[in-house]
Amino acid sequence: MQIQTNTDHHIEGKESFAAHVEATVTHALRHMQDQITRVEVHISDENAGKSGVDDKRCLMEARPINHQPVAVSHQAGSVHQAIDGAAKKLKAAVETLLGRLDRHNRERASLDLEAE
Repeated sequence: MQIQTNTDHHIEGKESFAAHVEATVTHALRHMQDQITRVEVHISDENAGKSGVDDKRCLMEARPINHQPVAVSHQAGSVHQAIDGAAKKLKAAVETLLGRLDRHNRERASLDLEAE
């Protein structure tokens, strides 16, 4: 699983955020990482450097193998909170998708066995 981090020019310390993003995403998706090719992460400051409530935004998009991308976003007061919140949402969204697909495949296999 490849993790690509993008930040706007209002985010400082891009290297430290990239390391935090990689660790957070890897931890959140560790049991599904063989089913995901890439995760793109976009971090931005919605108020362009001015302080404000929940003005840091993190958008994450996972690309499961042979499926449409799954995207989530989270806004928070700090970049780390936005990253952590988005990672939790992404984990839930990917688990839901893969769980649905797994159930569908088991049902299809069951029907195929009954037809034989």
